[in-house]
Amino acid sequence: MMDIETIEDEGLSQSLSDLSLPFDPRSQSPPAGGLNAEPVVIRGNGSLTVFGLNNRFSTEFPQSLLARVAPEEFRGTIERVNSLLSKALPIQMKWVVLGCFCCCCTLGCSFWPVICMNKKTKLTIEKLLDWENTHLYRRLNLHWKLIQMHLDSSSMLEYVLVVEFVPKKHIYRPD
Repeated sequence: MMDIETIEDEGLSQSLSDLSLPFDPRSQSPPAGGLNAEPVVIRGNGSLTVFGLNNRFSTEFPQSLLARVAPEEFRGTIERVNSLLSKALPIQMKWVVLGCFCCCCTLGCSFWPVICMNKKTKLTIEKLLDWENTHLYRRLNLHWKLIQMHLDSSSMLEYVLVVEFVPKKHIYRPD
């Protein structure tokens, strides 16, 4: 005669195999971050670049973010970043021109205001993206960053926006 515990164990293993979970809860490794595990890179497409930072980013919605984020939310984030850049970069360009005129007399120290303003602009964009991440994109399992990336065929660096897909925490996986 079969023991009641064996009957329950067989029923439990059969019910676990019938469930359509995204991964086997008995395995140690969860699945990869989904179908679109590669981050989305949004390059600048403006006409003015100061120390690798373009004056605008494209508001065109990438297809890899489809069904992850609404196009209006994406466009709103890009427009907020573009508004920060449109305020900061023309002033930086004026300081670059002034620094070029005074470079011989100041031995290059006239470029320090531009470098400091560029760092402040990057920090402001990173703070904006951090605010967007905590208030909107964290719930959607997305993370926006501003990073430096090499151009396609040269050693020049430019700043790009990267949207990373954060894997969901699986509550069915044992500790």
